[in-house]
Amino acid sequence: MDIASSSLSQAHKVVLTRQPSSRVNSCSLGSVSAIGFSLPQISSPALAKCRRKQSSSGFVKACVAVEQKTRTAIIRIGTRGSPLALAQAYETREKLKSKHPELVEEGAIHIEIIKTTGDKILSQPLADIGGKGLFTKEIDEALINGHIDIAVHSMKDVPTYLPEKTILPCNLPREDVRDAFICLTAASLAELPAGSVVGTASLRRKSQILHKYPALHVEENFRGNVQTRLSKLQGGKVQATLLALAGLKRLSMTENVASILSLDEMLPAVAQGAIGIACRTDDDKMATYLASLNHEETRLAISCERAFLETLDGSCRTPIAGYAAKDEEGNCIFRGLVASPDGTKVLETSRKGPYVYEDMVKMGKDAGQELLSRAGPGFFGN
Repeated sequence: MDIASSSLSQAHKVVLTRQPSSRVNSCSLGSVSAIGFSLPQISSPALAKCRRKQSSSGFVKACVAVEQKTRTAIIRIGTRGSPLALAQAYETREKLKSKHPELVEEGAIHIEIIKTTGDKILSQPLADIGGKGLFTKEIDEALINGHIDIAVHSMKDVPTYLPEKTILPCNLPREDVRDAFICLTAASLAELPAGSVVGTASLRRKSQILHKYPALHVEENFRGNVQTRLSKLQGGKVQATLLALAGLKRLSMTENVASILSLDEMLPAVAQGAIGIACRTDDDKMATYLASLNHEETRLAISCERAFLETLDGSCRTPIAGYAAKDEEGNCIFRGLVASPDGTKVLETSRKGPYVYEDMVKMGKDAGQELLSRAGPGFFGN
């Protein structure tokens, strides 16, 4: 199924009213918008011939015409069907078209929506249904089987191992890695009254929230896409939530942000804000296309963070955060964190070194080994 990107501009909005707060943060706005997506209207000669007609007996007959593809797509992109995943697929498509004239023609790039395990099971916390590969497994299978040519992923969803016969040679330029605070009544976590409930599906967020604000409560099965979570917030199921600022920017929904959490207050997930694009190991044509899009600074930072995560053998049951970036002198600065799920214990470390692949991977592994040693057996309670 290829949903035209024009549907983004046709999306309807549900306006959520923000309640007054005793303090107004500079990022606060008067409303929160949740965007829903609908299929674009399709018109063609084939469909024009297939309109509803009234039969002599009074029954309405309808027929469905399927337009024949005029050409075979040069690139088939596999992605999840959430609005954010589609936005990332459209971004990939536009970057490919800007680099390669042969991809500009309509139909040259086809977007295939693939439903993943993480999309199908929404009634349980992520930690209870498997952790690794929940949002990538089915897309990877479609790639390996040749149903798609490239797979577009949120890098924070990608396990530290890659399936056989696949490579991930491309990262697009990274978006803002910070988390955004979303609330109708307060401008920050610190302003929430004791006993307030914060919704999140992330143990990383839960542990850091409870470590700094133990008087708050966390609803950890706060699942769904951005629009669903905002609707739950408006419905009063929670008093606040945290969302990745990168996703809100890609959806043009930053008006929802009450405030942005600093890296000291909330260290991000490994690879947060980064888009990764995979292809088959034997597909040189796709590898060449992806090489033209790769942002090397982002790729190196993600490699450092994922080396840290792999050393810790992290999963959705393990609160882990990590962030690598280039400083003003051109060096890599890495910060890593592990925590107990209840937030009572948090261990942090940092590294600095050359912004070179081998050095950065070594830094990530070394930081992971340090925290493993400091945490000791039983630290994570499982």
